[in-house]
Amino acid sequence: MLSIVIGNTPAARGLAVDQLVGAAPRAVVLAASIHCRDTGYPVVQRFVTGPGVSQSVSQSMSRVATGDPVVILRQDLLAIRRTVMPPHVVLALSDELDLLPFLVELWRPRTGASALSDHYVPAPIVAGLDPAAFLAELGCVHRAARLWDGTDHTSPLTPAERAARRVEAAHGVIVPTPPSPTDRRTDGVAALAHHLNPSATLIQIAQQPQTAELPPPLLRPVPDALEEWRARLEPVTVAPARPGTDLGVTSVVWRARRPLHPERLADALPTVMAGVVRGRGHLWLSSRPAAVVTWRSAGPHMELHEADRWLESGDESAWRGASPQRRTLASWFWHDYYGERRNALTFTGADLDRDRLCSALDAALLNDRELSLGWDGWAAFPDPLLGDAPR
Repeated sequence: MLSIVIGNTPAARGLAVDQLVGAAPRAVVLAASIHCRDTGYPVVQRFVTGPGVSQSVSQSMSRVATGDPVVILRQDLLAIRRTVMPPHVVLALSDELDLLPFLVELWRPRTGASALSDHYVPAPIVAGLDPAAFLAELGCVHRAARLWDGTDHTSPLTPAERAARRVEAAHGVIVPTPPSPTDRRTDGVAALAHHLNPSATLIQIAQQPQTAELPPPLLRPVPDALEEWRARLEPVTVAPARPGTDLGVTSVVWRARRPLHPERLADALPTVMAGVVRGRGHLWLSSRPAAVVTWRSAGPHMELHEADRWLESGDESAWRGASPQRRTLASWFWHDYYGERRNALTFTGADLDRDRLCSALDAALLNDRELSLGWDGWAAFPDPLLGDAPR
């Protein structure tokens, strides 16, 4: 079994590793630091330890290498399996990876090469989350860094975006409790993490626990892990929303089956973004009727991207290339004229006013007169968000 560990600080990541090793004493730990450069492959540094790991194996993997991290780590994992044959391996990864696309590439079978799936079964992703660092990251949008996604560098991502993605990728989130009982940041961060990832198991643990406290589901295999990772990366999906309010943290889901007027949407952004910590989903912009436009916001920073094309009824190649989840959702929401086109956004923040937020977005939808103009008429609407569509 192969567990994946990430964390927003070395101490938080180390706490998660210690919990897994405490629950599986015969586990081998492979820790990897990935240092991205402006161009070319990253620098990869690894360290391996655990029962049965010989000095020669440890030394061979402790060298610094410049190359494809997917290739390097796959070779290391196969070598560990071949020479040590441990029942459990913990792969601890640094923060310079865009985790889910990286794992998809790591797990993807290669022609003529041994597949990891022949030797390992993926276990849940466990994230260590230092509360103070997490809150600082969510407020930091004035700088950005490019991560490694398994094939290339990503576009620049802010610390706030990276912090949100880390929590959203995990099956289990470990939040260390502060030594002072008057420090309430942990409770607020735990509530926010629960809303960012409602399906994750949240564990609050003392910073120096005496025993392993992981719940059993985090030590069991994840069925169809590769398909799950791919589904989470699907641009036409709706982020889950946790119902209710926890310590002031609320999630709001907005959906609509009409295209948005880009100019009115731009005008509505100050109202929509008030109090929002995280927003994600997809849009149907009238100025881009064929494009799936993704919405990603973390902290006060928001980005829109043309991420994909909407599926069309006669495009068999596009349907075959779509994920099973995408095809299922498209069939479920299919409209005879508009196809699968729709808006779906999930917002999480402090004391969000659901009615005000949704009303502001509703007002940006095309009205009946504008809708009657058709696609050619929509394309003429000014677009201050993505720029006017080429004629």
